[in-house]
Amino acid sequence: MKSFYRIFILLALILTAGIIAAAFMINPQGYNGDTAVDLNRAVHIILEKQKDLGSVTKEDIGADFVLFGQNGICITEKPSSFFKDIDSPAKAAAEDCVCLPVEDSGHYICTMAVQRPEMERYGIIRERMLTAGFMLFGLVVLCAVIFRIYVEYAVIRPFRRMEKFAGMVANGELDIPLKQDKNNLFGAFTTSFDIMRDELKASRNRENELKKRKQELIAELSHDLKTPITGIKLVCELLSVKLKDEYAVEKINNIHTKAEQMNILVSDLLASELDSLGEMNVNCHDENSCMLHELVSLHDPQSLVRESKIPECLINTDRIRLSQTIGNIISNSYKYAGTPIQVSYRINDRYLEMAIKDSGGGVTKEELPLITNKFYRGSAGKTSGKDGSGLGLYIASALMEKMNGELVCSSDGTGLTVTLLIPLS
Repeated sequence: MKSFYRIFILLALILTAGIIAAAFMINPQGYNGDTAVDLNRAVHIILEKQKDLGSVTKEDIGADFVLFGQNGICITEKPSSFFKDIDSPAKAAAEDCVCLPVEDSGHYICTMAVQRPEMERYGIIRERMLTAGFMLFGLVVLCAVIFRIYVEYAVIRPFRRMEKFAGMVANGELDIPLKQDKNNLFGAFTTSFDIMRDELKASRNRENELKKRKQELIAELSHDLKTPITGIKLVCELLSVKLKDEYAVEKINNIHTKAEQMNILVSDLLASELDSLGEMNVNCHDENSCMLHELVSLHDPQSLVRESKIPECLINTDRIRLSQTIGNIISNSYKYAGTPIQVSYRINDRYLEMAIKDSGGGVTKEELPLITNKFYRGSAGKTSGKDGSGLGLYIASALMEKMNGELVCSSDGTGLTVTLLIPLS
């Protein structure tokens, strides 16, 4: 605000000085007498120079004048534009001039026409007022230009910087500080905005740190849960072999099934958090396409899968991650469709297409783009009473993307088809 007061005082001083100068300019310092003495003095000067009337000047008379001879002809040069159209004493009198005949001992010498002093004074004032008016107008324009330049540098540019800064903050760019400028009107706001940026940056860092700690905790817990779950499955497998009681074996198999479901859920949760942390890594190698049959068989305990012939080729993939992907897809089909699963293969350009299709109810067109989203489980009618976290297809899609492939879902009303595009070597 101090700079604003300074420029305001400066402009006020400039305008005040201009007004004072204009006032001095308007006050005329020319001829200001209209007395008989002045006119008599002028007559005496003409009498003294009667032999050379052309030598009589305005300084001698003290005002603009013109001399006419006996025949009314002007015998001196016209001193100003006022006498331009005056060519006789009659016209001079008509223009409200003072006309005096000059005689010497009764001998007529000339007629002197003098502009009335008040008219001359008016002319001088008018000219000086016009000059002062133009001067004041120029000062006003100068002050306006100075003020415009000041507003540009002290108001508009800082405001635009603040506007740009606000957009950067809205986009999450919190590392660039706002330029501090104490000479503009927004100096205090600039400081406040930059303090806000620092606080937002610190808050975001705290939030990211807490989020990372939460994800790490979930990942650690998920990893720790897998150990006892694996132990439960092994004990169930051992007991189912040792025990002969069919009722006990059935209950043990139920425990094994539930343990397997828990293992899948924990694995999905672990994979999801590792993906969020950026630690779900893949390590792709060249593999023979025949290994796909092994992966499918590994995840088909109920023997529902019907495979077509696999084209012989080399694929570039991570065997463990691809196994996890196929397992998630087949597990979903078991859970939500419970029908035979058709798996077909074909080479398409740079990919080996692996299409996994069940014969369940499929999904609607509205749900199709959403089923690979995190935690999305579809409509309540199809998922009601079914265990799941909505992470299976999300993880499968994320893994395929990391392996430079793609997962595509489609549904024709007779089931859901999940197509894996596996890169060729």
